[in-house]
Amino acid sequence: MPEARNFTLNFGPQHPAAHGVLRLILELEGEVVKLADPHIGLLHRGTEKLVETRAWAQALPYMDRLDYVAMMCNEHAYCLAVEKLLGIEVPLRAKYIRTMFDEVTRLLSHLLSLGTHALDLGAMGIMLYTFREREDLMDVYEAVTGARMHPAYYRIGGVYRDLPDQMSQYQKSPWKNAATLKKVNKNRQGSLLDYLEDFTERFPKCHADYHTLLTDNRIWKQRLVNIGVVSPERALQLGFTGAMLRGSGIEWDLRKKQPYAAYDRVDFDVPVGVNGDSYDRYLVRMEEMLQANRIIRQCIDWLRKNPGPVISDDYKLAPPPHETIHSNMEALIHHFKFFSEGIFVPEGEAYAVVEHPKGEFGIYAISDGANKPYRLKIRPPGFTHLAAMDEMARGHMLADVVTIIGSQDYVFGDIDR
Repeated sequence: MPEARNFTLNFGPQHPAAHGVLRLILELEGEVVKLADPHIGLLHRGTEKLVETRAWAQALPYMDRLDYVAMMCNEHAYCLAVEKLLGIEVPLRAKYIRTMFDEVTRLLSHLLSLGTHALDLGAMGIMLYTFREREDLMDVYEAVTGARMHPAYYRIGGVYRDLPDQMSQYQKSPWKNAATLKKVNKNRQGSLLDYLEDFTERFPKCHADYHTLLTDNRIWKQRLVNIGVVSPERALQLGFTGAMLRGSGIEWDLRKKQPYAAYDRVDFDVPVGVNGDSYDRYLVRMEEMLQANRIIRQCIDWLRKNPGPVISDDYKLAPPPHETIHSNMEALIHHFKFFSEGIFVPEGEAYAVVEHPKGEFGIYAISDGANKPYRLKIRPPGFTHLAAMDEMARGHMLADVVTIIGSQDYVFGDIDR
């Protein structure tokens, strides 16, 4: 009889489920995982130190580079922390715009998570579906900022600008004849809100397609059910948040428990799991997408009926409108001072947290009264989830490690910050 022996395997960083930056050292007995030791450091950005050398407003684009598929949610936490230090209130219209874009971002993140998780487990078709919807939402990002990624749209005191009245349209090209142009521009005739409303009407049907492809799929259930089970008590002890915690049956959502922006003004439900396995976490994220769609529709209705300012009118905190700086000397001085010196934040410390698509994302900021952060500490959701990899993977097969990585749903920009 051949002698059985344990051996050590480097899982990643080339493995697609590890996003190219996770090195997972696995101790195996045959194909059974005995130990999983995550190693990070392959994507080190040093964000927390970099922002100490930038003005408060200049530090904001670094937030986009943390979880780079949930960009505006990162920006939101940073803005909330600085606004807490300043003791200012954001205009109500800006709160609704932030709420709407947080949920657009939640959809973007969950769609990518669903598509790549299924792809890692061998189901290629679903990714083509989820990325079809992601393209529409990336066009929404592009319409307000000019960028599909790293938008830097939120500002301390509000948002960069109001929503555009005209959605951009495809132009004639060698690859698009008149009939094709008419078809692709059909839902782009009005404003951004009209375009987004059209998306929210179409999305439930697209979402039903995902369910058809995966939810009752025999192979999908065999790969996810009873894999990476975490009890409610253990999920709390491990510091789980977001869908990881709700998948274990604990109804904790900061949008309900500690409302920010306009979340106390919109109606939505918080889905929870029962078994705490990978399949329940999948179902929680699926339902969260429908709830995000529901919140976006409510924000669209409110924004249509309620015009108003979208950023603070205190020109020591936000630059004056561009059209005023050519005719108003005081506005020109404010503009020059804002972009040369930045804003001076009162001495103190503040912590702000948002319900990020992947869990609780927090920013702890310390100010010494200067025009740049004295210290900034980021609390990413994925870091604590990755720390539980050993406990979740132990006793499972090697192939199940891929399932657990996809189920934890992390992006390494914020883990390795």
